Amino acid sequence: MLIPHDTKCALDSVVGLVNTAPEDEATPDGLPDIPALEDFVRSYDISGVERLTEADLLAVRGLRGRFDEIFGARDARTAAELINKLVAGAGTTPQLTDHDGYDWHVHYFAPGASLVDHLAADCGMALAFFVVAGEQERLRRCEAPDCRRAFVDLSRNRSRRYCDSRTCGNRLHVAAYRARRKEATG
Repeated sequence: MLIPHDTKCALDSVVGLVNTAPEDEATPDGLPDIPALEDFVRSYDISGVERLTEADLLAVRGLRGRFDEIFGARDARTAAELINKLVAGAGTTPQLTDHDGYDWHVHYFAPGASLVDHLAADCGMALAFFVVAGEQERLRRCEAPDCRRAFVDLSRNRSRRYCDSRTCGNRLHVAAYRARRKEATG
C-alpha cells in the first residue's frame, strides 16, 4: 500500500495522539498540560501551530476521544460516519502546498486553523484514505491482553497484531515459549 509522506505523518500523529490517553485509572494522561501538548506538536512536526492555550489542550483531549472511536469502529460504515462528522466539523479547506522541502502535497485544514481543526482535518482525511481503499481493518488495537494502544497495520499481508511501542508481541511470544517449555519438561 503506497502512502504519501503527508498521509504517513498524519497517521503517525493520530496514532500518537490516541496513545496519549490513559489506558486505565492508574495510568497518567500523556497530555497532562500545555508543555506536554507543545512537546506533542514538536515531536510530530505539526506545522502552523503558534501559542497553545488551556482551551487547545481540552479540545485536543476531546478530539483524541473521537479518534479513539474510529480505531474502535466495528466496520467501515461506522468509521466513515465518525470520520465524516469529524472532518466536517473542522471546516476543511484542501490546499496544495510544498513547504519545508517536501514536494507538493495536500493540507486539508484552513490556513490559521486551530490545532484541533488542523488535526481533525489532516488526520481525519488520513484515516478516510484507509476507509476509501477498503482497508479500514488496518486501523487496529494491540491484541496483547494488557495493552490497548492503537496502531496502523502497514504490513503487506495485514498480519500485524501488536503495537511496537511496548514490545507486546515479543513479550507474549516469550511467555508462550516458556509455557510450552515448562509443559514439555514436566
